[in-house]
Amino acid sequence: MATTAQAIASESDDALMARVAARDADALRLLADRHAEIAWRIAYRMLNDAAEAEDVAQDALLRLWQYAERWKAGGPGVAAWLTRVATNACLDRIRRRRFAGDDAVPERADESPLSDEALEEDEVRSAVAGCIEALPDRQRAAIVLTYYEERQNRMAADILAMQIKAFESLLFRARASLRECVEGKGVTA
Repeated sequence: MATTAQAIASESDDALMARVAARDADALRLLADRHAEIAWRIAYRMLNDAAEAEDVAQDALLRLWQYAERWKAGGPGVAAWLTRVATNACLDRIRRRRFAGDDAVPERADESPLSDEALEEDEVRSAVAGCIEALPDRQRAAIVLTYYEERQNRMAADILAMQIKAFESLLFRARASLRECVEGKGVTA
């Protein structure tokens, strides 16, 4: 016979959302345990900052709490909802950064000693991350959702509120821009 904790852990996201709507903090904690990492990963890859990624993930979970009464069971699910909220939050932060002009702040160099191979790998990773960061907002989101979060084009298009053909065109342009940037930095992988 399952214990109460096991029964709670096996509840569906929709059942947990009904409990969150009734202001059950334990249900929110369980949803956070299940899904917060998704929001953090998207934010980290889009913003390239672990602290900001943590803020985005926490904001997304706060919104889940605030809008729980509006939840419609049987929809795409909590993970898809958090993905959309985190992506939009990242796009907003990127736009604010440009307006505030903090893009002139240099990246902090890794001070730990590395072997030649690890150093080269780090240079490639850094160059690719820099090129992704240089992409226009929606192109960056398309790359992150497709390649890092492994979302199918249809789901990524839905997250960005786009038609599938428009998304595929956006992704094509993003790949071309990314390839051009990486090649321009002389990076070969």
